[in-house]
Amino acid sequence: MKSFIDDFYKLCDLLKAGEPFAFNRFSDGELYILQDKELILDSSQVKVGEKVTDGIYKDEDHKRFHPEEHSFYRDRIVEAFRFQKKNYFKGLSCRCCVGEENFQWQLDFHGNYDKNFTWANLLVNGNYPRFIRKMYPLFNNYKTVFVCNEKADLSVLPFIAKDFRVGYNAMINDYGLIETIKNWIDENNIEGYLFLFSASSFSKMAIHQLYEHSDRNTYIDVGTTLNPFMNMRLDRTYLKSFWLGEKGKDLNKICIW
Repeated sequence: MKSFIDDFYKLCDLLKAGEPFAFNRFSDGELYILQDKELILDSSQVKVGEKVTDGIYKDEDHKRFHPEEHSFYRDRIVEAFRFQKKNYFKGLSCRCCVGEENFQWQLDFHGNYDKNFTWANLLVNGNYPRFIRKMYPLFNNYKTVFVCNEKADLSVLPFIAKDFRVGYNAMINDYGLIETIKNWIDENNIEGYLFLFSASSFSKMAIHQLYEHSDRNTYIDVGTTLNPFMNMRLDRTYLKSFWLGEKGKDLNKICIW
């Protein structure tokens, strides 16, 4: 029986031991892209396939995916989703968050069960206090590279040795940055570094391709977990509950497999 808490500590143990790994998260946005549904996330509308609701997303979270226009980038996310390698952990959208049908769709689309499957929400919800108290301090043990939004302020993160920035709809507009990072790794003989990613769907393609290219480093998709340290918006419920004390159930949620 898989454990939401045990899987979290598995990654912590690898960090403590200095053993390279990759943690790649396929949340609901990537699920819709994998399903080849049109996706628009912005301040005016949220469109998933044919369903349209009011827009709720801020500038740094805007995203647009059109199946016919952007098939190349979907193929790269499919490759990241199906890639298998030692210590390449893939977080799926769990049945308690996206429903039984969507959860099973991911397993069927993948084609075979990967022992390194875990939760896309592994660092948030009920594990977020553990992330801040147990995993975040471990970042200080590494020379760390941060791939994040161009608006992020990294001045209070002392362990950052290098950063790469992305902008709007990075999975498409900044795709070439992956090759730039590969070249930087090769030219500087980068080994034993920690790469953190907070770059939406771009992170999924980058983590896969960089870990395949150089598995001597560790790559973690931290999503919005470090927003409080980067002067970014606290618009996720789990962030509001932890940092602002607002009422909510997210910090008590232990996701199920």
